[in-house]
Amino acid sequence: MSTEGLRERKKRAMRQQLSDAAAHMFLEQGYDAMRVADVAEACGVSEKTVFNYFPSKEALVLDRLEPTADALRTYLADPAIPPVAAMLKVLDDELQGISANLITTEAVTRYQRFGDLIHATPSLRAYQSDVAERFADVAAEVLASRFGLEPEDPEPQVAAAALLGLWKIQFRALRTHLRPGQPIQDAIDAAAADVERAAGLIEAGLATLPSRAKQVTKAG
Repeated sequence: MSTEGLRERKKRAMRQQLSDAAAHMFLEQGYDAMRVADVAEACGVSEKTVFNYFPSKEALVLDRLEPTADALRTYLADPAIPPVAAMLKVLDDELQGISANLITTEAVTRYQRFGDLIHATPSLRAYQSDVAERFADVAAEVLASRFGLEPEDPEPQVAAAALLGLWKIQFRALRTHLRPGQPIQDAIDAAAADVERAAGLIEAGLATLPSRAKQVTKAG
């Protein structure tokens, strides 16, 4: 078991090294100018090794999005937490993870440049949209199972779309409020407040999901 633990730690370390190197190189040289082979060479591994960890060049840049799917499965499945509160928990955990890395002005500047890179690169925007769609599919599946519906039913579909809209709002709010030289916690609090405002618009509607699910089940 200790050998397996060491192996997993080494894999995580290599994945992190590749992701960090890619982020640095793409920010410095431009996304289109750099190749996956360049990242591999900088890390002393083969291009095949990079693709063993990341299925695409876009995934290499946006690697940090993937853990969100696991959080959605965990929190949205909890019957004790209303769907909106569960999504806010997912987003708060993500926000705290981001804020922990934004401890210097330089880190804030890199974060902003990273957002600019995504915004300016069509393939990265498309990948981010694909990830959001996958998140919505995960949310719909979990909500459908929770309330005794099918994932294709309109109720879990519209609920998932609304909840994932909050994720997009948080991403944009951070880019809006984070400014070098300004208190980082103020920006984090402002982004969280924007998400809370948006959540308030959908909370009442999603609160009816359990009763609507019962109606659909009876009708079926």
